[in-house]
Order: sequence, then structure tokens, then C-alpha cells
Amino acid sequence: MALRVANCSGFYGDRLSAAREMVEGGPIDVLTGDWLAELTMLILAGNRLKGRPGYAPTFLRQLEDVLGPCLDRGVRIVANAGGLDPAGCAEAVHELAARLGLSPDVAYVTGDDLTGRPLDLVNADTGERLDAAPLTANAYLGGRPIARALAAGADVVVTGRVTDAALVTGPGIWRYGWGPDDLDALAGSVVAGHVIECGCQATGGNYAFFQEVPDLAHCGFPIAELHADGSSVITKHPGTGGLVSVGTVTAQLVYEIAGPRYPGPDVVARFDTVTLSQEGPDRVRISGVRGEPPPDTLKVAVTVPAGYRNTMTLVLTGLDVEAKARVAEEAIWARVPRESFDQVDVTLTDRGLLRITVMDADRRTAGRAFSSAVVETGLAGYPGFHALTPPGDATPYGVYWPVLVPAGEVRPAVYLNGRLLPPEPEERATAGAPGSGPAGAPEGPGAATAHRLSGGRRVPLGRIMGARSGDKGGNANLGVWVTTAERYTWLAATLTTDRLKELLPDLAPHRIDRYAFPNLNALNFVVHGLLGRGVAASPRMDPQAKALGEELRARLVDVPEELLP
Repeated sequence: MALRVANCSGFYGDRLSAAREMVEGGPIDVLTGDWLAELTMLILAGNRLKGRPGYAPTFLRQLEDVLGPCLDRGVRIVANAGGLDPAGCAEAVHELAARLGLSPDVAYVTGDDLTGRPLDLVNADTGERLDAAPLTANAYLGGRPIARALAAGADVVVTGRVTDAALVTGPGIWRYGWGPDDLDALAGSVVAGHVIECGCQATGGNYAFFQEVPDLAHCGFPIAELHADGSSVITKHPGTGGLVSVGTVTAQLVYEIAGPRYPGPDVVARFDTVTLSQEGPDRVRISGVRGEPPPDTLKVAVTVPAGYRNTMTLVLTGLDVEAKARVAEEAIWARVPRESFDQVDVTLTDRGLLRITVMDADRRTAGRAFSSAVVETGLAGYPGFHALTPPGDATPYGVYWPVLVPAGEVRPAVYLNGRLLPPEPEERATAGAPGSGPAGAPEGPGAATAHRLSGGRRVPLGRIMGARSGDKGGNANLGVWVTTAERYTWLAATLTTDRLKELLPDLAPHRIDRYAFPNLNALNFVVHGLLGRGVAASPRMDPQAKALGEELRARLVDVPEELLP
């Protein structure tokens, strides 16, 4: 019988009722939730500096609803809500359970926190070296510590920074006893974990073809029915809104990835080997996933305080918008010199929004001195002046800095009810020949040479193509897909990196890598440096690049008639 792993949180702030909905909606074996993102680690670090918990307290709110029913039904709970303080979160779970008259076995996983240890702070994306002291430094752990906790009898497992997919891979290792050399099964669980990690994004949420999704307002959260060979079926509870289709699963598969090789602590999953099939209504089977030995390094998410920032957004309407923007800037910089700030970003959107962000090491410089200067121009500037934001003080921000460390230098530890469990022997996969075919390197300039169909009608690209975009540190990821092999042949020949820059001119200054996933009829683009130093430091109005895919879908292109709906 398959292991039914249900998700109830895709980010810190997701729907609080989801845990109860998943437990009450039908049979499940494991309830998981993802609370952590790169930005979340900075938020938790700020909370901890203010004397607040370094974990996600919303996890406890959800747990209050379901802890009793889960204990009664034997449902295990696995969450990375421990954030920067897994031990504190586990203690809070015990306190909650005591108030409810319950006595669960609670485990927590440590070893990810490398703060204070000497690290080679070379940015894994850019090659730059960091010369500041990290605020946080957390390695991405895999699923084996979670499996160890479950095997020891834990009813609730709380972790710090683990890979998002580890929340599914860990229970899979526990249930099926996969060893380090069971690479294909491990890879299949990673793919299943990647699909359900973002909650409703697997069941119709944020879906390009949202008109196809019934009752999106009551979208159900996803379930992965995981099998011993690593294959899975993605589904949701009956009677819930949303949609599980090859399209919704494809959308999530191409979200926030790079090349076909998807590395992790337990395995490298080959996304170019994934096969999707619609098994029934709201049931999509994932099979055929191949795995390779994991790399010898682990990724470490480092965050660093960077100073203070302030943003004012002015609305420009009517005629001569660009001239009005020039007048607005001249008036502002006449009151507070532009060169007095460490960094300044000025963006004029095609909707007439002038967004000015200043950054500085001095809070006073970036504070009300700036925002008040903007307001002072209100009666002495361009016609139609009004702002979207009132004058305000500067706020602290930080940067995200990914580095690599040797995997052998990171030692996870598992505690059950406060007691350290004996460590398991260190095991690594046997290095063998990788799966067939090259994968992982971006395509070269001459890669898009497929035959172009003749003729066409000028339509928005989104009429035949779906897209989903997001952030990975300072890079933006843009995944696109179509529904047929014929459309993919045309798309692969048409949407080159140069063509992408023509359609989205803001991307022109950036290096873009393109990767092909013909098995998914999909392409993925990595736009390097678009988000600067990460979400918290990005001055973009869309700092996580969530809208990038929809911007592309709105662009007009000539599409062959025979490919149109």
C-alpha cells in the first residue's frame, strides 16, 4: 500500500486551516508542511534578535487543531517549522501537547546551523567572496535524519533547514528502507516532494490556465501517494476545489529549478527522466525518475545584514509620463542628493508607476529624510502628483549568500523527547555511471535548431504556453511548457535566450541559461542576477519574480495556425 504524504503548508503564512482539512478530509499517513524559504530565515533571524521565537509559531497554531486526531489515527507529522531553533520548537510542541492532555513523542533535528563556524564564503552563483560576518548560516540537510526520527518512534518531527523535498524523502526512507544506493527510488521521492512542497501550486493555485481550475477559492492541498519504487500519484482529497492534472503538476515541476539534474543531499534527481500520466480525475502518476549519487558538497544558505532601505512609489498619469518622471526625479534629488545614498534604484513601469528605492548603511540617511523629501515635492512637481506610500522610516534588509561546504563536515543530530539518539553509520551512495544522456549543462547558442512551421497569427504567447516563475537567491527562474510535442518543437525553436530578451527587454543585461525538458514539453530559463542579492535586497516591485512568467505569456508572437487552439 502506498505511503500517503499530505502537505498542509507551502510557506510561512499559508492557510491556517489546511492541517485540519488534510487530517479530516480523508486517510493520510504523514502530514508535512514547509515553512522555510530564503526570506523566511532572515525574518526568523530578525524575530530572534527582538526576543521572539526563532521558529514558525503558526505551526503550533495548526498543530493545536490536529495533534489529537493524528495521534489517534497514527498519522506522523513532519515539518521544517523549527527554523533557527528546532529544539525550542520541539519544546513548544511538548508544552502545547501538555495543555491538550496529550503525550506525543517529539523529535527534532539539528546540525544544519553552521553559524560561527569557519566557512569559505565564496558565492556559489557568482564566485564573489563575502567579507562580512554571517547573521545565519544553515546547511540544507536531507531526509535521512527525518527517517531516523520516525524509526525511533517519533509522532512529530521538527527540523531546521532541510531541503523542501526531504519532507517527503525522509518518510519514504522510513517506510521503505531505501539505502543510499536506491538512487531511482530516492529520486522519485524527491520529485514527489518537489511537486507538493508548495501546497496548492500543485492543485491549481497560481496556474497559468486558471480558468480550467474549478472552485479555486477552496483549493485543496496536495497528497503524494508514494510507492516502494519511488513512483507516486499526486492527488487531493475528494470534494475539495482545485485541479490535479498533467498541466498543474508540470507547472510545479518547472518551478524554481535550473537544469535537468536536480542535486540534493540524498540523490541527484534527473528531471529529464520524469514521465507524467493522467491516471484519473485529479490523479497524476509520476514514474520513470532516474537518480544519480549526490554531490560531495552541501548548499549553505548564508544571510547577512546589509543596511537599511526605503521605497516611495509615485503615480504618473495622463500625457508625457516619461517627462513627468524626469521632473519628479529632479525635484527629489534637489532636496536630497542622489549620491548621498549607497545605492539607488529608479524604475518606471509601463503602468506609470515611478518606484524609487534607496539603500544605505545609515538608517537616518535612508529614513524619513528621503521619504519626506519626496512628499515635499507634492505641490511643486508634476501635474497629477500622488503617491502609493506615505512617508515612512527605513527598514533593515539583508542579503542571501549561497555557499558550499563538504558534506562530510555537516553532522546531523536527532533528539527524541530531548534525548540524543545514537548516530547512524555514515553512508554514501556508491559512485556509478550516471543515467543515460547528457543533462545539466545549459544549451549553447546553436541549440534551438528545430524546424519552424510556416505562416502564423499574431497572438499572446500564453494562448498556447503555460509559465511559472520564481526566485532562487539572486537569480530568477522561468519555466514554460506546452501540451503537445508539435508545440514543443515550435517553442524550442522559437523561444531562444535572445528571443526571450527581445520579448522581455528588462532581461537584456543579464546572462540567461536555457535548459530543455522534452519529456515535459518544457523549457527552463535561469536569469542570473535579476534579483540582485536576493529577495530581501531586491528593489524590484516583484522581488521574487513571481509575475515574470505571466509577463512573457502576454507578449505577442506569430504562432502557426495549426498550433493554435
